[in-house]
Amino acid sequence: MTKLTLGSYPHMLGFEQLERLLERTSKTGNEGYPPFNIEQTSDYSYRITLAVAGFRDEDLSITVEDRQLVIRGRQSDDGMDRVFLHRGIAARQFQRSFVLADGVEVGEAIMENGLLHVDLSRERAETVVQTIQINKG
Repeated sequence: MTKLTLGSYPHMLGFEQLERLLERTSKTGNEGYPPFNIEQTSDYSYRITLAVAGFRDEDLSITVEDRQLVIRGRQSDDGMDRVFLHRGIAARQFQRSFVLADGVEVGEAIMENGLLHVDLSRERAETVVQTIQINKG
């Protein structure tokens, strides 16, 4: 079976970057932790909410790397001297990545009741009309 690429379509010119972007997103970890929501809060804004109960602000980092929003969490296990009879809440680390389209900017991040909210906004696209002059050959 032949793999179709965007270069296979003659009307799709200059979309090689989009193809690389799709490949990169398919390789990101999909382990499911922590669970998250993505909501559209207006025509030009979004909010990503991650369930990060048990994490403190200093346990989390939010960066934008090569048009990719990366949220990392690492809990320090400061209870080394405690004896657990049952340990159902594991101190585990995570990394969640979200690929951002051109024009999408990361706004503020808010921690509230064990939920991390990250607000994103998108520029309004201007309609550009360009007239091309035809030269005589």
